Formats: sequence, C-alpha cells, structure tokens
Amino acid sequence: MRRLFALSGLLVALTIAPALASAQPPAQQPPAQQPPAQQPPAQEQQEAPKVTFTSPAGMLLVQIKPDHTADFEEMAAKLKAGLATATDPTLKQQAAGLKIYKAAEPFGTNALYIVVMEPAVPNAEYALFDMMQKTMTPEQLRAPETADMWKRYADAFAAGLSKLSLSPIGQ
Repeated sequence: MRRLFALSGLLVALTIAPALASAQPPAQQPPAQQPPAQQPPAQEQQEAPKVTFTSPAGMLLVQIKPDHTADFEEMAAKLKAGLATATDPTLKQQAAGLKIYKAAEPFGTNALYIVVMEPAVPNAEYALFDMMQKTMTPEQLRAPETADMWKRYADAFAAGLSKLSLSPIGQ
C-alpha cells in the first residue's frame, strides 16, 4: 500500500512538474534607475543605452521619496556640473538641452521631478545614473565614498522613471 502511495505521488509530481516550471514568474527586472556598477566608462559605452529618445524632445518623470529630495537635488547638481565640464560631444549636446524641474504639487505621497530634454539627442543614454557616471573620472569612480553616494541616490527614488517621448504639433 505504501509503495502504491509513493508511486502515485511520484507520478503526480512528474506530471505537474512541467506545468509548474512553465508557470513560474519571469525574473524581476531591476528598477529603471539603479546605480551603475563601479567600472570605467569605456566598458559602459559597449552596452546599448537603457533610456533613449528618438523624438525631438523627451521627459522623464521622477518620483522621489519626500524625505530624500535633498539627495536627488544633490545628484541633479552633480550631474549638471559634470555635464558642464564634459568633453564628450554627445554629453555636451545632452547638457545643452537638459533642464530639471521640481513640481510644486506632490505626486501621491512623493515629490515629483521633471527632467526635460529639448532637444533630445537621438539614441543617447538618458538614464540619469549612467549619464552621471560618464561625467566622472576613473579616480572618482573608484573612490570609496562613491559607493555610498550611489546608494544614497538610489534610495531616494520612490519608483522607476516614467519616460515620455515628445513630438511638437501645430508648429
């Protein structure tokens, strides 16, 4: 009798195993704005851009935890300062069209920042962490305090980015 139960249990397991394997949820995608791994920018350039615009203008809607707005604003200031001194032609083009605004109204329980790119550089990387990383020197990327900085900045985000590709009408 025990053999019959053991055998029937094994048969049930073998029967439903393929169904269970195919019903597993896909691996979770990382948030849209995770800090990049600390590596030289040359290696980062080999990867395809994560956030791009093919339209003449673009916007990113960025939800920041209300108690972390100072961290995001620090990050935005460092990004803009880095872009201002960038020698890379693409980063220079991106800097010319980049504006960052803070909405006066909260977005649910979060602060809302709007990052406007007009004009947007077609197919350039607009993931904020990746842009910032490209403006940093290898020494800055290796500095021990950089890991803490990335963590603080990543912790400020309440959600991933919302991207809007914009095209003018009626002009």
